[in-house]
Amino acid sequence: MTETQDTKITLYWLEKSRAQRIVWLLEELNVPYEIKTFKRKADMTAPDELKKIHPLGKSPVVTITTPNSPEPLVLAESAVIIEYLCTHFGGEKLIPQRYAEGKEGQVGGETEAWMRYQYVMHYTEGSLAPFLVMKVVMDGVRNAPVPFFIKPVTRMIASKVEGAFINPNMHTHLGFLEDQLKTAPGGGPYLCGNKITAADIQLSYSVIAALSRPASLRSQYPGVAAYADRLQAIESYKRGVAQIERIEGTFTASL
Repeated sequence: MTETQDTKITLYWLEKSRAQRIVWLLEELNVPYEIKTFKRKADMTAPDELKKIHPLGKSPVVTITTPNSPEPLVLAESAVIIEYLCTHFGGEKLIPQRYAEGKEGQVGGETEAWMRYQYVMHYTEGSLAPFLVMKVVMDGVRNAPVPFFIKPVTRMIASKVEGAFINPNMHTHLGFLEDQLKTAPGGGPYLCGNKITAADIQLSYSVIAALSRPASLRSQYPGVAAYADRLQAIESYKRGVAQIERIEGTFTASL
């Protein structure tokens, strides 16, 4: 574990972004950190100031400054940030045991919990999140500032894309997660077993946001809804929300 006394961690947090999962992680690890918050522009893109931190100008981004490094370490992409913070700041408890007893180093010797953990860490952004982003894009198309006689066309296009492509895929993913929770190691109640892991933290924002649109999804996927509620009831999650509410006034995990 890294000595944190003279280490400064700064999280660059953007509204309506997955940066909230990093706030939760830092609260769960119980390490000191600073938050700098940013508002989205009118077109819902990130402000240009974030490009001064990382060239892509996205959030979350974390910088870590230590007495021994002249320049801060800049971390981007949620999975990279989560795994780095877990490695250096006491997050071993959030990573399942890798190998089954007596199978250390063997191909196929990994525990089911660890394999799930690895999968979910990459599934969240690689497979699930793109459809959530598409929903946001379609909202932009539907509400685009166009002449009134064009607006029915933009609304029709957005509705067609959602109905034919985005919504069916969202149902596929929520059904998949429903099954994953039913078959979690040891009966769950979390994705990798009976306690939260960094994979649950990685998935949290996307699941909570997905269930909000439409609200009827909660009754269609009760296992996923109960899982989302369970995550939001964890004290470190609630502390993370309180941090943002203290700075911004409100917080909602939404698209």
